[in-house]
Amino acid sequence: MKITDALLLALCLTASTVSAQVSTDRLVNAAREPQQWLMYSGAYDGSRFSPLDQINRTNVQQLALQWVFQTGVRGSHETTPLVIDGVLYMTTPQNHAYAIDVRTGRPLWHYERNLPKEMSLCCGPQNRGLAALGDRLFLGTLDAHIVALDAKTGRVRWDVAAAEADKGYSFTGAPLVVKDKVVIGVAGGEYGIRGFIDAYDAESGKRAWRFYTIPGEGERGVETWKGDSWKRGGAPTWVTGAFDPELNTLYWGTGNPGPQMYGANRLGDNLYSDSLVALDADTGRLKWYFQFTPHDVHDWDSTHTPILINETITGTPRKLVAVANRNGFFYVLDRTDGRFLLGRPYTQVTWAKEIDADGRPIVLPNTDPTTEGNRVCPSGTGGTNWHPPSYSPRTHLYYFFSYEQCDTFMSDEKLEPPHRPGRLYIGSAFFPVPAEELTREFAAGASAEEICARTVRELRRAGADKIYVSNLGGRDAAARLDTILQLV
Repeated sequence: MKITDALLLALCLTASTVSAQVSTDRLVNAAREPQQWLMYSGAYDGSRFSPLDQINRTNVQQLALQWVFQTGVRGSHETTPLVIDGVLYMTTPQNHAYAIDVRTGRPLWHYERNLPKEMSLCCGPQNRGLAALGDRLFLGTLDAHIVALDAKTGRVRWDVAAAEADKGYSFTGAPLVVKDKVVIGVAGGEYGIRGFIDAYDAESGKRAWRFYTIPGEGERGVETWKGDSWKRGGAPTWVTGAFDPELNTLYWGTGNPGPQMYGANRLGDNLYSDSLVALDADTGRLKWYFQFTPHDVHDWDSTHTPILINETITGTPRKLVAVANRNGFFYVLDRTDGRFLLGRPYTQVTWAKEIDADGRPIVLPNTDPTTEGNRVCPSGTGGTNWHPPSYSPRTHLYYFFSYEQCDTFMSDEKLEPPHRPGRLYIGSAFFPVPAEELTREFAAGASAEEICARTVRELRRAGADKIYVSNLGGRDAAARLDTILQLV
């Protein structure tokens, strides 16, 4: 009896250090295991819905702190942890990864990426999470590698370079495992990259396919880019997409064209920027696309995680995909063919009158960035941003983060720098200050640096603990940033 008890105790103590196999079947049926969190959005549909109800409004006040785990890493923690069979797997800024016992908070292993000292990163060194398959975890890194880790030990199983980090390419989003492939989107739209979505063989790390989000020479859609601007047109894919196993289709959002708020040198719709692309999961072939903001000049990335919804509309069952877009409109499409069904504003919108019957915005005059500045809503950070949305099949409601803000968008040909790989490629700026006030300040002799510094001071007084000053174009961007910091 004592031997049996001792054996059971030993099994209990070691259970959390033994990694269970995450099969493709478990991933497809992730919703049947609500006590786990097997992928970035919880399940392939992107809904982040959980039916767990043990904690509710009647007892939530009884929750008590059980343990605290300090990562020891500074910066914005934007990860969605995986929870698999008693182990929590999480990432931090600067590409650290941890395995933690969920009952005790005890770290089981720690992986730390040896990163280059200098990297071209727009908006911080964050990472949004891992993917899992079999006994492996998969991580996209800031230096544009995809890495497979042993789920039990954290040891590197393989490490593959996807792109050249010194040219502005990086990975900040969580990968998505689909069948035997690891799918990931790239960041770097502010650096004149050519965006893509990659798929890698989970066992070997060999790249299975790549879909470029900007058509190349001779391909359909390249005519939507002036001259050779497609070569540095941006359209990154830095947030995790969704997958429909029945249709064998990946749904992935794309980001802003480049330069992001100066459009004179890239006239046209700029496909497939600011779009939702539907890809064959086996080959990466484009099935259909829907562009939310043609020829975007306000930095309204469309990289949000799409949510796949099955609903009955006027008595007919429909396969839908829903997106609350950064441009201020909420969209519903038929996910079998990309057909537009609905587009309505959810926040203050002044750049477009409405969305027409084909899903194209009817753009209002005097809303593009100019030398004098035009006041436009929503702001440069959008009516929403990267923060994951959710959907409840019980309430039939879509939940997402939003805020009301307008910006003055300014752009000047003199600010448009020649493209240099790895350097910011923006040529414009936006300020949460009315255009008339900016005009008065410029007329009074104030420089853009002085106005930006004043804005930073106001944000600090309002309680902002982190402020990114990233929209600096021109050949002297580094010197201008130093001036702003001195003025602050």
